Amino acid sequence: MEQLSSLTNRKKKIARLTRNSKIIKTIIAAIQEKKGEHIISLDLRKIKEAVADFFIICEASSQPHVRAIAENVEDRVKEKCDEGPYHHEGYQKMHWVLIDYVNVVVHVMQSETRKFYRLEEMWSDASGEEHNG
Repeated sequence: MEQLSSLTNRKKKIARLTRNSKIIKTIIAAIQEKKGEHIISLDLRKIKEAVADFFIICEASSQPHVRAIAENVEDRVKEKCDEGPYHHEGYQKMHWVLIDYVNVVVHVMQSETRKFYRLEEMWSDASGEEHNG
């Protein structure tokens, strides 16, 4: 849960994202390149309490898989969008890596961790879109 607590201490950027924003497309493609599973984007823009405009959540099968996906996301976003994360955490234990780009937050989670925290349920007011395939 420590990954979520870090989100409350930062401010959103003014620019609003859409599902078609370059950074979102880049993140999803980077996850797909490394075979991330059960990819979903949650549109949080209509939720007043939300800490970001979008969450992108995916699963990885192992700790090395979590690392590969997370590092690829950071590399591709830097390469294609010229943007580094505002913050990232979870690289020590590799059960859940959070990559914070302020208006979009990426969650790379092992299956058991995702089932335990159930982010999609916590943010069930958000509209979700699957990105598998």
